[in-house]
Amino acid sequence: MKITNTTVNKLTPPESGYRLEWDSDLRGFGVRVTAAGAKSYIAQAKVNGKTRRVTLGRHGTITADKARNKAKIKLGRMADGTDLSAEKQHQKALSVTLREVAEDYKENRRTAKGLPLKDSTKADIEKHLCGIFSDWQKRPIVKINRELVQRRYSEHCKRSVAQANQAMRVLRALINYAAAKYRDPEGNPIILDNPVKVLRDASILRGVKARTNAVPLEKVGGWWSAVQTMRNDPALTTVSKSAADLIALLALTGLRVGEARSLKWSQIDLDGESLELTDTKNRESVTLPLSGPAAAIIRERGNDAGYVFPARSGKGHINDVRGQLERLAEETGITVTAHDIRRTFRAVAAACNVELWRTKALMNHKQNHDVTLANYTDLSDVRYLKPEADRIAAYFEDQRRVFEADNVVSMEGKRA
Repeated sequence: MKITNTTVNKLTPPESGYRLEWDSDLRGFGVRVTAAGAKSYIAQAKVNGKTRRVTLGRHGTITADKARNKAKIKLGRMADGTDLSAEKQHQKALSVTLREVAEDYKENRRTAKGLPLKDSTKADIEKHLCGIFSDWQKRPIVKINRELVQRRYSEHCKRSVAQANQAMRVLRALINYAAAKYRDPEGNPIILDNPVKVLRDASILRGVKARTNAVPLEKVGGWWSAVQTMRNDPALTTVSKSAADLIALLALTGLRVGEARSLKWSQIDLDGESLELTDTKNRESVTLPLSGPAAAIIRERGNDAGYVFPARSGKGHINDVRGQLERLAEETGITVTAHDIRRTFRAVAAACNVELWRTKALMNHKQNHDVTLANYTDLSDVRYLKPEADRIAAYFEDQRRVFEADNVVSMEGKRA
């Protein structure tokens, strides 16, 4: 039949699948009719010995005459050897955006152990995508070049070198993922060179001094005394008391704040004075010992079916301890973050002559560089390190007693 608006309108759908109707005048021009009644104009020809078919548009959206004109152009290009299907696939591959790659990465990227990305990793990606790269989200990833990367990095280093570095690590990972996964029809990668490499190639990448802040050992006694005073303040709200207890637990265990604040009672064994971490930073489950004082802090908090440190609403867990840390800073003059307390634990352990590998095990820190430890020492259950945990806790208490005794002597001297 000759394809016109009238003849196409009269076409009836097949019972299943689809049916092709070809034009009697223009070879390769046709209509595809589906069982659902959808009608689309198509052009089909052989290119390099392979049959190629392209869709020209939906009937109703374009007219038969317009579709015929488009078909002549497409069929002419295919007659010249142009593979329109491959060209379309190529353009599609080149148009994938940074946002699309990020969503694919978050959904499908797996660790070396085959595990999905942690929620915290996905949150970091989202933070930078909506922050430093907010205006790049809809940009085709192949359009992100070395010059753009260099300029954006320099701009954001003025605000925070650490955040700019982290953002570029995220971008580098996303582009590496796109280079490995997205290919043109011939199988060639759409990205041959990661533009983030310019930061190292041109020696632009700035270093960030490693953070070493912690409670000074000579001031541990005064700081720990203030922590205990705050914990026992009857004027504290329930949430503030939880935050104060959490700070104390961080000091006695060296846990990461995210691990400690999300502890559930199901992870605690008070009879055995231990706790289990299942969703750790290094993706390894571990059972850790609790020192006597650490177990006492948790024991005092009761025992229900939810979180050890519940949120004010009763749903979920508390989010941070910054308010109580600020209060401690005002009282002691010592300003620390939750992670600084983890460093304090490490320093106290060293002062107690606890071997480094044992300290790392108590802190659930990776020890891959030591082959013997990694392969022959059980680091998934380190309850055998309870004596070391008790020794570290005793250091805090001993320093507090010394500090408080000196304060009593000092006050008596003033009265005299």
